[in-house]
Amino acid sequence: MTRPFVFPGLPTRVIFGHGTLAQVPEEVARLGHSRALVLSTPEQESAAQALAERLGAKAAGVFAGATMHTPVAVTEEAIATFRSTGADCLVALGGGSTTGLGKAIALRTGADQVVVPTTYAGSEMTDILGETAEGEKTTRRDPAIRPEVVVYDVDLTLTLPLGLTVTSALNALAHAMEGFYAPDRHPITEALSRDALRAFHRALPALIRNPQDGQARAQALYAAWGCSVTLGHVTMALHHKLAHVLGGSFGLPHAETHAVLLPHTTAFNEAAVPDLLRPIADTFGTSAGAGLWHFAKSLNAPMRLADLGLSETDLDRAAEIAAKNPYANPRPISRDGIRDLLQQAHTGICPA
Repeated sequence: MTRPFVFPGLPTRVIFGHGTLAQVPEEVARLGHSRALVLSTPEQESAAQALAERLGAKAAGVFAGATMHTPVAVTEEAIATFRSTGADCLVALGGGSTTGLGKAIALRTGADQVVVPTTYAGSEMTDILGETAEGEKTTRRDPAIRPEVVVYDVDLTLTLPLGLTVTSALNALAHAMEGFYAPDRHPITEALSRDALRAFHRALPALIRNPQDGQARAQALYAAWGCSVTLGHVTMALHHKLAHVLGGSFGLPHAETHAVLLPHTTAFNEAAVPDLLRPIADTFGTSAGAGLWHFAKSLNAPMRLADLGLSETDLDRAAEIAAKNPYANPRPISRDGIRDLLQQAHTGICPA
């Protein structure tokens, strides 16, 4: 029997296809704006400048200072640029770092956002913002955070480095995984998540063989969209809490941290709700946690927190931080339980 649910709808307009970057100026105009500040990381500044040239008179300039974990100091610098250039909206080109910066600016200024994702990280369809200040990452949700338009251009992912292809996809899979047991889950996101699992399961091995496989790139980007929709409509749990702690307090890289944690957080909660995580086990084989571990290993994903720069002496403090203000979770959270999970992720052993 289908349980009762509430689905608020999908407020974000989505443009998906090949060559859709060309539609960004039209989308800016459709929102009623004429001065877009283009955001990027330093590494993608040339692509941001090219997009600004495409926008022509609709471009207010480029801010290429986005960085991981959305430091508040960087946001304040970007807001100063936003105001000094007379911008009236934002165009964020890049992965989760750039998307996060756009959300942070929008929350403080009320600016509309057009997001152009170039990875599979999957934060663009959400109302979630994680920010870092004084060595701690805090997360908030607000309708003002959710972008107005997301433009998915498969062509922009054809040159995505293989390592980032894999880690950002596993990051997205974590959104789907937590959606299966979220207390506010519903059939719409469950269906999208199941479809995303299958799409990633097909696409990622194909991309290992040929990173420029256009069909596989389209499947992977579609899967990332489905995972992002799920995250934008459900409550986060232990997995995201640990990723925020390790990123905000220990400086670990975002996508890689998600990738390493995913099999272990899945196995931790699988012990309590194996029926809810059955779609993962059915897709990846064996149990959900072990299936994801073997899948990640087959993709040559990072497997150990130790390889990301976390020392074993940091594990106690990380467990204490995570247990202090835990997110709601289907399995009770304790400091010792988290410490054991982190130990397994630190050494990279396959979860039972």
